[in-house]
Amino acid sequence: MDNVILNSYSKISNLNVSRETCNELESLISMIQKKNREINIISKKMDQKDAIRERHIIDSAQIIDFVDLNCNTTSDLGTGGGMPGLIVAIVMKKLKNQMKINLYEKSYHKCIFLKEVSKKLNLNTEVIQKDIFTVKNIETGTIMSRAFKPMPVILNLINENFNRFKNIIFFMGNTGRKILNETLKVWEMEYEEKKSLTNDNSFILNIKKIKKIS
Repeated sequence: MDNVILNSYSKISNLNVSRETCNELESLISMIQKKNREINIISKKMDQKDAIRERHIIDSAQIIDFVDLNCNTTSDLGTGGGMPGLIVAIVMKKLKNQMKINLYEKSYHKCIFLKEVSKKLNLNTEVIQKDIFTVKNIETGTIMSRAFKPMPVILNLINENFNRFKNIIFFMGNTGRKILNETLKVWEMEYEEKKSLTNDNSFILNIKKIKKIS
């Protein structure tokens, strides 16, 4: 394993990524590159290894300290190519945590990819090929959402379709501050923020409670 690669992962200081975990994350990058030639997993403009590692893998892994490790399941809504769900599942192996990662994705072809990766890397995941908006009475621990739907849409979905959850993790991009301020006009939220490791203008939002303002 190249020291440059190890140094890249060392950005996630609270994770202390092992060489074995690095190898699995690098295997995931190779599988993403290969599958991206067939279907749109990530942007073709950003499918070089360095770009995938920084933009997708490290970006996804940085949420690990917000994931509730005491629950049986964590849910990734509209996971697409498995980010952040697959990355969290890889990290769970290192932590020897038995929590299952539920990957909700309606695309058949992307679900095939998610299952292939999960089998090859022996990940504790369940790939659920359904439109998450049609699934009711869901109970889970942490809910993750990255580049899926606008924040207000997801909050409505969680409010209507989830019976129980512990927290919600959002990846907020360059317009994240404006989106958050607009959302707070409609929703009361108990939350905390963390500056993104991969983009100076981005941040991670960890929401504990939500209540729609009537």
